[in-house]
Amino acid sequence: MELQYQIALTMVEGVGPIIAKNLISYCGSASAVFKSKKSTLLKIPDIGHVTANAVMAFKDFEKAESEANFIEKHKIKAHFYASKDYPYRLKSTIDCPVILYQLGDANLNAEKVIGIVGTRKPTEYGRNFCEKLIDDLSGTGVSIISGMAYGIDVCGHKAALKNNLPTIGVLAHGLDRLYPADHKKHAQAMLSSNGGLLTEFLSGTNPDRENFPKRNRIVAGMCDALVVVETGLRGGSMITAELAWQYDRTLMALPGRNSDEKSAGCNYLIKTNRAEMIESANDLMTSLGWDTPTKKSNIQRTLPLDLTIEERLLLDLFKIKNVMEIDEIIRLAAISSSKAALTLLDLEFQGYIKTLPGKRFQLL
Repeated sequence: MELQYQIALTMVEGVGPIIAKNLISYCGSASAVFKSKKSTLLKIPDIGHVTANAVMAFKDFEKAESEANFIEKHKIKAHFYASKDYPYRLKSTIDCPVILYQLGDANLNAEKVIGIVGTRKPTEYGRNFCEKLIDDLSGTGVSIISGMAYGIDVCGHKAALKNNLPTIGVLAHGLDRLYPADHKKHAQAMLSSNGGLLTEFLSGTNPDRENFPKRNRIVAGMCDALVVVETGLRGGSMITAELAWQYDRTLMALPGRNSDEKSAGCNYLIKTNRAEMIESANDLMTSLGWDTPTKKSNIQRTLPLDLTIEERLLLDLFKIKNVMEIDEIIRLAAISSSKAALTLLDLEFQGYIKTLPGKRFQLL
């Protein structure tokens, strides 16, 4: 029943993910939001009369119930943003969706996730690089995420399938359809290979233009690093790259000739220091600190009893994500920057972590 109210809240006019999460945070649940009086809603910060009136006026609970039935019938997994199975990388972004709908068995919290984006009309240079990059990542346990679009997106998905790597396609529409329809066979292969399809949109939603930037933020938010293979100065790939940069994700771009229009966006990202240059899988692995074997199991067996609460908290976070930036650590641990810096220093002295370039830290 609560799912019905969660769905309904995403349907309220003018209530986006940030406002919806604000309402739920203060009211305690989606159902409580709809059961609250207008006077109660108006006491919530950043909630004015327009939003309160929209919540009070919402009556289309039958449609929300119908969507809940659709989810159950088609064995779709609905991930509420406060649930433990919601992708933790995406949850760290302020505008993450209230609910994610998933088809397939893909692990949304895989240890290593790479986003691949680029032009819909790549050159042979771009396609060859994309295929070789993913071929060289075979056996590393990396999951590949992209947007199921023509060009570099589907090239990444196909290369992942070829190399037995899980791959997730993020859609700009509901799970009752697939766009582009030409990629249906690839989607089916993904679903049967520990991959999946993911969206925040309800069934019946078309792949309208305004949905693609929303789709792009999920791709950017769910990865450890975003690789831009080929792109012009404008378009969806540049939007995704900008979002990844804002989310403090590692951003990498394939350089190209200065006369090549399809490399203009990548060259710009590198030139403006938004993206690191990538020429091989080794560049990616080194940048993320994935080239050094981890020793998680040893740490678990030898963990001393005299660790502080903060040290144990940070080590638990590192067991979920092997490499983290300082800002991400502060956000996830909910501690001050000074406390985080001191705790990280103590953990490094004790041999649990090491410092990487760019204010990043890796579990040993």
